[in-house]
Amino acid sequence: MPTVLDHPLAAHNLTILRDRTTSSPDFRQAARRLAHLLVAEATCDMSLEDVEIETPLEATTGKRLAKPVVLVSVLRAGLGLIDAALELFPDARIGYAGVQRSEDTAEPLEYYTKFPHLDDARVLILEPMLATGGSLQWAASKVAEQGATDVTAVCVVAAPAGIEHMSRAHPDVRLVTAAVDRSLDENFYIRPGLGDMGDRLFGTE
Repeated sequence: MPTVLDHPLAAHNLTILRDRTTSSPDFRQAARRLAHLLVAEATCDMSLEDVEIETPLEATTGKRLAKPVVLVSVLRAGLGLIDAALELFPDARIGYAGVQRSEDTAEPLEYYTKFPHLDDARVLILEPMLATGGSLQWAASKVAEQGATDVTAVCVVAAPAGIEHMSRAHPDVRLVTAAVDRSLDENFYIRPGLGDMGDRLFGTE
């Protein structure tokens, strides 16, 4: 089962994203704010290591992340989450997974992939809309082929069908989402959903 973000700010910003009257600029800002919360939740279990530092007053022992972070944006909607993730992890390496959904079958069609070194990192796959699960399954398989073993998917909304698909195909991939919606419609769109996130982010409706 996914981790569903339980925070008042998450609910507030998700409502802005769902509202059909929200403009593209406001949509992007709400997506950014929600992404901060989702990425923080997706990394709350990361391991730390001790580091000796000097404060202005004395020596002390602090903590730092024990492994690097890689952000994998599933194009194109994943781009709406990446800036917020980089604000939290400015040293993160970045990969891209280009896939589009067939309008007839909802199956993923690959058109571009480019990944950094993955096998030593916490890999966050930024896939805002988990509908059928085909695109996320494809992206998770691609990063696994490149050596990723510590993978978390960050979603804005998820449908039960996509969650079930991922639990079968990649039970080792943790899912973090702001909401689990009711179902998919006959066109494989999430209901109630928020429409096409890529179109709404980039004003291409």
